[in-house]
Amino acid sequence: MAVRAVVIEADGGSRGNPGPAGYGAVVRDPETGEVLTERSAAIGTATNNVAEYRGLIAGLEAAAELGAAEVEARMDSKLVVEQMCGRWQIKHPGLRPLAAQAAALVGRFTAVRFTWIPRDRNRHADALANAAMDAAASGAAPAEAAPRGATASAPREREAAVTRATGTDPATTPASWEPRPTEEATRLILVRHGETERTVRKHYSGRGDVPLTDRGRAQAAATAARVAALAPSAAAVVSSPLSRCTATAEAIAARVGDPPVRTDDDLIECDFGVWEGRTFAEVRERWAAELDSWLASTRVAPPQGESFVAVAERTGRAVDRLRSAYPGETVVVVSHVSPIKLVLRDALAAGDAFLHRLYLDTAGISVVDLYPDGGVAVRSVNDTSHLSEG
Repeated sequence: MAVRAVVIEADGGSRGNPGPAGYGAVVRDPETGEVLTERSAAIGTATNNVAEYRGLIAGLEAAAELGAAEVEARMDSKLVVEQMCGRWQIKHPGLRPLAAQAAALVGRFTAVRFTWIPRDRNRHADALANAAMDAAASGAAPAEAAPRGATASAPREREAAVTRATGTDPATTPASWEPRPTEEATRLILVRHGETERTVRKHYSGRGDVPLTDRGRAQAAATAARVAALAPSAAAVVSSPLSRCTATAEAIAARVGDPPVRTDDDLIECDFGVWEGRTFAEVRERWAAELDSWLASTRVAPPQGESFVAVAERTGRAVDRLRSAYPGETVVVVSHVSPIKLVLRDALAAGDAFLHRLYLDTAGISVVDLYPDGGVAVRSVNDTSHLSEG
């Protein structure tokens, strides 16, 4: 139900400035003080001011979702309040796109007033921001709160995922049209495992440990030759623990300097729950409503299974570890459809519809470069030129 007027209380901060950062925002009924909704998220490494702007933006988005016409935005950041009121110049280039985003949101309301308040009057938003900073420092990203049945926006979920994958806030990641030196980047060569019987028969294939077919082993050998051409030596070969991936990874490792294949549980396929091993057609027939819900939202899990939000969370952790452990080096990552799609979605800062529009072949190769300053370059997606069947 739409509300006429709301009060936003917003805050943000970082441990180190810049450092692990997060924001919090509370939207209240101005008459009763009732909390209508909350927003909070870890945003990776950022400054205090960036986090404060992100808190304001989250609060304005939440107010818009509630259908508010009039807004009073209260913050204990003098800088953000004065800049949004137009009394102070925005000198830092990293804040300008955030101020522009906030200004665009302001234009959606009939009236918006900015008010500076002392920190002790902003305790609720401050507590949310501190919890988000704690999560950023620990490498996690908290789900946004929406107490009155409101749901966190998909863009905010995507930004959290991108932050986890790159280690920085995508809103302030340096933009460039110029090609960047590849030696500065951690290059991830993402490989989907070879064919299995379940991929041939169009079955849901998640945590079940099914082996490669003869054709799948041939695909793995061809993929190994292609990866060796891209990277004659690799710092590491990291794989999902399932045998269809480790077999593919071992074939690749033998061609790129023979590093030991290391497994990472965070790279395992999505848990499809009761759909595991069943055909796509069978699931559509027996679980039509559940399937529609799952396809409509990355927050929804298959019955007794795992949501894509959860998969993105753990996959992001794996990518972040690789980025930190292998700066400027090449790492081969052998995984499954869902984890690789989610890494590519986040690398491209794409929406969730991307997951249903991107097709990844068995033994397809994608290449992503991750730069120390948070920059990302997607070099290729689903390269299958090495496969004789095309």
